[in-house]
Amino acid sequence: MSTEELEGLFAPLEAVLMVTDRPVPARELAEALGVDTELVEEALGALTREYRGEPSGRARGFELRSVAGGWRLYSAPAWADVVGRFVVGSDSSRLSQAALETLAVVAYRQPVTRSRISHVRGVNVDAVVRTLVNRGLIEEVGETESGARLYGTTVAFLERMGFDSLDDLVPLAPYLPASDQLDDLAHDLEETL
Repeated sequence: MSTEELEGLFAPLEAVLMVTDRPVPARELAEALGVDTELVEEALGALTREYRGEPSGRARGFELRSVAGGWRLYSAPAWADVVGRFVVGSDSSRLSQAALETLAVVAYRQPVTRSRISHVRGVNVDAVVRTLVNRGLIEEVGETESGARLYGTTVAFLERMGFDSLDDLVPLAPYLPASDQLDDLAHDLEETL
């Protein structure tokens, strides 16, 4: 495809991406434009580079990202402070420390019950779980045999974190104590009980 033909996809892609409220897979964009998915992916890559200022050196206030299996426009990280000041007081306000900790437990242990989250955190998490559900970051994903609800993260969580999948979560293993240290901790705990 020539440069002119590729650039001809820019405007319609931007028009669709400006009105979407979710990441849109390249396949859906290709169907809407009536072209091959590979051409759309090539055009999205070119737009991504252009918005970052490659090669002109003039970056935009927004960027195009591939997240949660689709493409979406976001404000550029360089302008996070300005955007944060603009958004203060809206539903996009920051999460509390308790909410962030609960969200981390759900992300790494999912599917997980509310009681298991409480056990890991050491506090009641009912209100925090409701908040995370209301914000669309976690959702009910099933039930245990006993009827306890299981929770997992949502596409909105992936999108806000900028992840394509849960595989993008930072591995916890490097931050955990070695197995012999865990054995020592378990032994010390048994002695204190």
